[in-house]
Amino acid sequence: MMTTMKISRIFPALIATALLCFGLTTQAHAAKWDEKMSPDEVETLLDKKFAEGKYSSQGADSCLACHRRSEKVMDLFKGVHGAIESSKSPMAGLQCEACHGPQGTHNRGGREPMIAFGPDSSLSAEKQNSVCMSCHQDDNRMTWNNSHHDNADVSCASCHSVHTANDPILDKKTENEVCTSCHTKAKADMHKRSSHPLKWDQMTCSDCHNPHGSLSDSDLIKPTINETCYSCHAEKRGPKLWEHAPVTENCVSCHSPHGSVHDGMLKTRAPQLCQQCHASDGHASNAYLGNTGMGSNVNDNAFTGGRSCLNCHNQIHGSNHPSGKLLQR
Repeated sequence: MMTTMKISRIFPALIATALLCFGLTTQAHAAKWDEKMSPDEVETLLDKKFAEGKYSSQGADSCLACHRRSEKVMDLFKGVHGAIESSKSPMAGLQCEACHGPQGTHNRGGREPMIAFGPDSSLSAEKQNSVCMSCHQDDNRMTWNNSHHDNADVSCASCHSVHTANDPILDKKTENEVCTSCHTKAKADMHKRSSHPLKWDQMTCSDCHNPHGSLSDSDLIKPTINETCYSCHAEKRGPKLWEHAPVTENCVSCHSPHGSVHDGMLKTRAPQLCQQCHASDGHASNAYLGNTGMGSNVNDNAFTGGRSCLNCHNQIHGSNHPSGKLLQR
């Protein structure tokens, strides 16, 4: 009786241990498939599996038999991609295999890889993105092809985290952090003394840029640079009775949009900035270099003291005053 009771207690434990070891071995083996095979071999096998359509009849249950111990995997069910009750979720269709491809003999020790995403994947960014784009077709992504990120072979998984409750790139508090992990120059500029409030997350990169591409320069959300700026700076829009040509043409002729060490995010301080264009006649032709050995004292000169040229020409973005031809009123 005692022996029978011991066996009845020990046998399930042995079975569980054996299954655990098998699962870990299979998972470890699967993790190394992409490392052993060349990208061409992986792609060939994946194409074959898709052609044969060897999907699992058990769906996610078959995958979770090995992968359920991974917190990263299980976090999928906290987000929209793992929402079982949603008809728009991959879980409503082929479940895990909707993104990772047919299982085939992947869970039975076969040498068959699955579609992997991220920097460790053997597949090209184009192949990875084709899986995402098969569902995510809308107006915001209609110009993805030939966008800056597409041309740079950036994969969706480089920015987006699917196996998580909240994708950091979709959170206004963490979006800038994700973007500036690659765009380091913009990160340096946004921490300069004169900048948009990006460093406090009061403004995000997507307020001006469409990361999935657009028909305008720098993937801006509006057709032109000025229209993008005017969406916030409406008072500069005009039309004005007296217009300043650089203002109507392009805001970034004078401003550095991500930040500057000069007031107003100017590329160069006045009068040097102004003299890049106004240097042919009159008092603007003289080089006023400020408090240096080559120029006058700043506080004693109307051309260099205070706001320099803007001391007089203070309506630099345009004037509606009848006497504002020189942008003074």
